[in-house]
Amino acid sequence: MIYNSGFSLYFLFALPALLLGFWAQFKVKSAFNKYSKITTGNGMTGAEVARHILDSNNLQDVKVEQMGGMLTDNYDPRTKTLRLSQGVYASNSVAAAGIAAHESGHAIQDKVHYGPLGLRSLMVPTVQIGSWLGPIIFLMGMLFNSTNLALIGLVLFAAVAVFTIVTIPVELDASRRAKEILASSGIAYGSEIQGVNQVLDAAALTYVAAAIQAISTLLYYAFLLFGNRRRS
Repeated sequence: MIYNSGFSLYFLFALPALLLGFWAQFKVKSAFNKYSKITTGNGMTGAEVARHILDSNNLQDVKVEQMGGMLTDNYDPRTKTLRLSQGVYASNSVAAAGIAAHESGHAIQDKVHYGPLGLRSLMVPTVQIGSWLGPIIFLMGMLFNSTNLALIGLVLFAAVAVFTIVTIPVELDASRRAKEILASSGIAYGSEIQGVNQVLDAAALTYVAAAIQAISTLLYYAFLLFGNRRRS
């Protein structure tokens, strides 16, 4: 009975966020699929767009590499490496230009020491541990009726929630930089900019959804822990 009650509570907290997450993923894949079929007027590939933006901002030391997967594009501030997925690196589509510019925006953030990016980078080791260890410790604390142990798990998972919140301004700022650079440099114009906006705005929604999911799960854990304490 307790299991069923807890399971129902989880869906009460998590279901809206999960639905938003599915919708966000649908939006970003739909926008990417649409604008990956529309080429830019200048014909530059994603790799060329990234290299042009980086060089224009005196970031010749940042490497541009191809990586596997779909929409796995990222910038690693530790190694100064910008990695573009297969569907972006060699593609001259509107979607590829937008994503390459977005990741270049992260490299520019790193150069100018953009605060939220630095904070997010510092949090990575803690989040990597907390994302899987936090829930385990929390469940162990609940099973063995150890409030202190459950609280440790809760705190570890709280770091994950904070990380997702910090990620939002980082991604929004990178997209803002990307749109401005693409427009001012003439890499994209007119309807192409509209396509870039749709791709990057849809991608931004996935980060908002991830933050809401993490917060919802954190609230669920907190409700279980402190609700049980009140009942006991």
